[in-house]
Amino acid sequence: MTSLAATGLARPHRWLRAHPLAADTLPAAAVLAVILLGVYVSPRGGPQRPPDALFLLSAAAACAALVARRRAPRAVVAITSALTVLVTVVPREGPPRTHVALAVAVALYTVASRTERPTAWRIVAGTVAALTGTVMLFGPPPWYAQEYFGLVAWTGMAGAAGDAVRSRRAYVAAIEERAVRAERTREEEARRRVAEERLRIARELHDVVAHHIALVNVQAGVAAHIMDSRPEQAKEALAHVREAGRSALEELRATVGLLRQYGDPEAPTEPAPGLGVLDQLVDGFARVGLRVEVNVASSLPGGPGASASAAEAAGVVGPLPGAVDLTAYRVLQEALTNVHKHAGPGARAQVAVVRSPRSLVLTVLDDGAGGGDGPSVDLIGGPAGGHGLIGMRERAVALGGTCEAGPRGRGTPGFQVRAVLPLQSRAEAAVPAPGEP
Repeated sequence: MTSLAATGLARPHRWLRAHPLAADTLPAAAVLAVILLGVYVSPRGGPQRPPDALFLLSAAAACAALVARRRAPRAVVAITSALTVLVTVVPREGPPRTHVALAVAVALYTVASRTERPTAWRIVAGTVAALTGTVMLFGPPPWYAQEYFGLVAWTGMAGAAGDAVRSRRAYVAAIEERAVRAERTREEEARRRVAEERLRIARELHDVVAHHIALVNVQAGVAAHIMDSRPEQAKEALAHVREAGRSALEELRATVGLLRQYGDPEAPTEPAPGLGVLDQLVDGFARVGLRVEVNVASSLPGGPGASASAAEAAGVVGPLPGAVDLTAYRVLQEALTNVHKHAGPGARAQVAVVRSPRSLVLTVLDDGAGGGDGPSVDLIGGPAGGHGLIGMRERAVALGGTCEAGPRGRGTPGFQVRAVLPLQSRAEAAVPAPGEP
């Protein structure tokens, strides 16, 4: 559709919108001019009898009423119809003069374009039937004069044109509303994705900082304590501090790489940590005095027995999906960090990694003094602890799994964490494996 700016009508359109009285008066004057022109120009040829005073006054009154057609459209329909009947049924020589009915057509167009469809069509049909029936019965004979049928055609088409305009306006309004709603939905989706990405990065940063900084803090304290009496052991502790700091920087660099965009070629390319480096994680805790026992089991055909070392974990549980491998490592890292921070001196930790055809089950137990009797806490819906427990829960839920944490109970001291991570997506899990019913 050609815009108003392209056709040069933008300025007059703005002026008419700013002066509504002029916008209503100009069409009324144009209708009056057309009515008078129709009287003086005979469609049949030959001389035309000039209009009388009654016709001129009625035409002028009908067109003057059109000025109020947008404020009182139904009243204008009634007035213009009455004036049309008046000038038609008054006896005069020559054919019937139904020219004033042009004002009725404009009024019906306004009603149909600004009123809901059922009401508009009732008004249009009633007006056309009443107007045509009256002039056919009481107007100049014959009742089947072409002017009377022209009256039906013009008023009916005016109502149809008004209904089409109303439908077009409603369609355009619906399209605009849909576009606004779609834009709002896109903005909400963008905000949601930004929030999810920010939460994921915060989880990664927490896991890195909570683990490595805790080790650095312990080793630095040991070095400060034995610096004078046992300098060799102090140097060894400082070497561990340097190694933990280097590992923290590497993982922070990889995490910050998540913020890179536009396919930056300098983004980190080394793989994310997983169970393949579980032995390094355990060694790091062993150096700060936490004893960790790792048991790895597999129910896969031909899998190893119920116990294995941490170095064998990658071969037993791998290869794993990347997201599951990273989540498993982070859950074990956070659980062992909590044992080191809260279980107390002399505590021991037991890590169990069990893989089945459909899931990976992680269990971390400790015998520290931080636990006690009481039910375990389901992190999916129960009360949450610090950011570490929340992060474990969010990682498990993101994969469609579960994570529980709480005291071991039954008089056994210590704390336990148990996470179940599905190895398949929800869509894949819905398809039964070969041999399953």
